[in-house]
Amino acid sequence: MRFIFDERKAAQAAAYLLQRHGGHLNYMKLIKLLYLADRRALVDRGLPITGDRMVSMQKGPVLSGVLDLINWGSIDEQSPWLEYISPPSDYEVHVLNPDAECKALSRYEKGLLVEIDERFGEFDRWSLVRYTHTLPEWRDPKGSSFPIDPADILRLENRPEKEITEFKEEAEEALFLEFLMVRAA
Repeated sequence: MRFIFDERKAAQAAAYLLQRHGGHLNYMKLIKLLYLADRRALVDRGLPITGDRMVSMQKGPVLSGVLDLINWGSIDEQSPWLEYISPPSDYEVHVLNPDAECKALSRYEKGLLVEIDERFGEFDRWSLVRYTHTLPEWRDPKGSSFPIDPADILRLENRPEKEITEFKEEAEEALFLEFLMVRAA
C-alpha cells in the first residue's frame, strides 16, 4: 500500500509541531512525533497525514521522505520543506516562520498533531526511540532498513481486511491520478 507523499503537508505538520515547542526541536524527536501522527491517522481513517513511506530503521520506525529532507534537504529550490523548516544544526531543526499558517492541514490533522504532542511531546528522543521499538510493525533492520507496509499496521491494529482492501484501492487510485496529472503537465 502506497500513498502520495505530500511534502507541503509534511512541512506544515513539522512546522505545527515546532511551533508548539518554541520553534525548535531535536530532529529525531520531530521525526518520531510525525511518524506517530501519520500512524495514528492511518489507523483512524486509512490515510496518513503526509503520505510518506514508512520504514523500520535502527532507531525505530521513521518517515523516509521526512528523514531525507532533514538529512539532505531538497534539490528543488522551490521545496515546500525549505519554506518552513531550517536545515539541521546541533541535531535540531527550527521553524523558519513562527507565524506560518498551516492551511494544507485539516482541522482533524491539526487536532491529531496536538493529541500526539500532548501524549509524547514531553518524551526525550531516546524515550521515543524505545517507545517506537515497542510498536508491532517495527523490526530490527540490523544496520539497514525495512519498508513498513501500511496494510500491515492496519492488520496489526485489527482493522477488517475488507476495509484494508478499500483503503489500498483508494490509495492506488490516487497514485494513478497523480501519475496522469504529472504526465499531462
